This record gives sequence, C-alpha cells and structure tokens, in this order.
Amino acid sequence: MQIRQMKLLPEVGSVKPATVFPVLALGLWALQVIGLGIATIPGAKAQSPIIIQFSHVVTADTSKGKAALKFKELAEARTEGKVRVEVYPNSELYKDKEELEALRLGAVQMLAPALSKLGGDFEVFDLPFLFKDHAAFRSVVNGPIGQNMLQKLESRGMKGLGYWDNGFKVFTSNRPLQSVRDFKGLKIRVQASKVLVDQMQKLGAEPVVSPLIDVYKSLKDGRLDGEENTPINIDSQRLHEVQNNLTISNHGYLAYAVVVNKEFWERLPSDIRIALEGALRDATAYENELAEADNKKALEHMRKAGNLNVLALSPQEIKQWRDVLSPVYQDSRAWIDPALVTSVLAATSPP
Repeated sequence: MQIRQMKLLPEVGSVKPATVFPVLALGLWALQVIGLGIATIPGAKAQSPIIIQFSHVVTADTSKGKAALKFKELAEARTEGKVRVEVYPNSELYKDKEELEALRLGAVQMLAPALSKLGGDFEVFDLPFLFKDHAAFRSVVNGPIGQNMLQKLESRGMKGLGYWDNGFKVFTSNRPLQSVRDFKGLKIRVQASKVLVDQMQKLGAEPVVSPLIDVYKSLKDGRLDGEENTPINIDSQRLHEVQNNLTISNHGYLAYAVVVNKEFWERLPSDIRIALEGALRDATAYENELAEADNKKALEHMRKAGNLNVLALSPQEIKQWRDVLSPVYQDSRAWIDPALVTSVLAATSPP
C-alpha cells in the first residue's frame, strides 16, 4: 500500500513511530491516515497548517540540530503560520537505517541524512583524506558536481534542497590508535557505506555498521572497540565517557544532505515552496557557520573532561595512513561512477 500523502492535521503528526516496532509503526501511521479519511494534499483547503515532520539522528545541541530548529523558526515565520515544522532529534522517530524508508513512504517529510546513507555515488564523499578543509568541501557541493548529485535523488522519490556541513572525523578507541597496525582486530563502528567498510578492512579492523543511537551502549558493553565520528557527535552522544583514547586523524569528512519527500514537495503551493527554500538557504548558512566552531568546542570540552588520551598524528604517521588507505580510491570505482571520482579529485586537489 502506498502512503500517498503527508498531512495537514496535527492529529496525524502526533504519531511517534519510534515507540513501536518501526515497520509496524509505518503501517499504523498509514492506517491512521486512511481511517480518518483525511485528504492530506498540501494544496487542499483546510484551516490547519501544513505539517512538516523533520527527523534526524543527532542531538538538538549539534550544529545540525540547531539548524533544524533554525529552519523551523524561519519557515513558520515566513509562511505566517501556514506551515508548522515538527523537529524530532536524536532518533526520536527513526534510527539511521529506517529514516530513508520512512521518507519514501511519507511517514516523515524532511530529513538531513549523512551523505554516506544515500549510498552509490554519494559515497564519493567518504573517500579518505579527500578534503583539505571545509572550503574544499563547500566548493564541490556548491558547484555543478554537488547540484547534479542532488538532482539524481529525484529518481528515488527525494528532492535534495542543500548540503549541511559537519566536519572532519576522528577515531575513539580503547586502544591508542597512531600506527595503522594499532587497528588490527578491533571492532570499529562505521556508517553503512562500502567506502567506510573498505577503509576499516584496509586498516585491519572489523567494520561494524550500527545506528548512532546504539553506539554508546555497544561501546560500554564491549561489543565495539571504537568508532569514527566528528568531535561534536562524539561529545553530544557522550561516547568519550566509554572510550579511553581519541586520535585526531581528520581522515574523512562528514556532511549531510537536506532532503524532502518529492511528492510532498511538488504538491505544495508555489508560494509556500519559495518561502521554504529561502528559509532553508538561511538555515544552511547558519549551520555551516556553526559546524567548524562547534567541533573545536567539542574537542576542547572532551580534553578538559580528563578521561581521554588525545593523540595527534605526526607527518610520518599521516603518510602511513594515507598510503594504506589509498587503494580505497581504486576499489570504490567498482560502485561509484569512475568519472565522478576523477571529477571530485580534480575539484578538490587533495594535499
């Protein structure tokens, strides 16, 4: 059964699928819409506002969490109450693996998933040591490469609205990680990306794909030995409380695509779409200004907490990491368009 529409009435928006088994939750949401007989077309005449449920998997105090709330503030103000944005942070509605399916079905209308989750060509952004700084990333996503990739999402029922920064990833672990030999045999959590899995295998680690919301418990219980993420995500998820070491490796880049359900978006009145696009542009500028500063603050906060041994890599160690991980570029051409890999490399000119 296809969930045709997103809703206007707050009663439907009050359903919280995370409280039950996810697949059942989607079915219950659909039954509620059908049972109420709601004509949930955004252009329909109704007194109730158009509701946009914006789900994401990080905490509200991260740069992405703050930007989602900024978008809510701007969208509601600029549509004069015709739109209400409900923001659900920290996997409150859906975990990593579930949220894209929820968007496809129309159970939520808006997400900001990590680029890794979009798979396929979007995994080009996971290649190791690809970007030298934030500006290098922005130059790619703001140019023809990034915009063409967003357009390709439409064939998957999504409309790409923009890119949000996070920043460079580091490793935490129960074993100090400086030499690539230190990874051997460790269970390391990664996102569901073939590129990231390949990287861990090249380092001699065992990659484990799991939702972010589950990582703290898995580290605490010993089912994971370490993980990679940005400082703000590590700090906000309190992962440093159950790890002994943090290596400032800056080996990869984490960013997000802001996406909406395509059918929902196209049924919105044009004036509403224009207002939302403006709100998203301003929220994007706000998010990108926050990201780098918030990661620096998070790293300093974890240093001061005193329970982490914070390690920096020497130039020789960085070269060793690069050499071990460089074959990932060739491997990735088996599932990423080789021409895209070449184009991104030309645009970024990695150091």
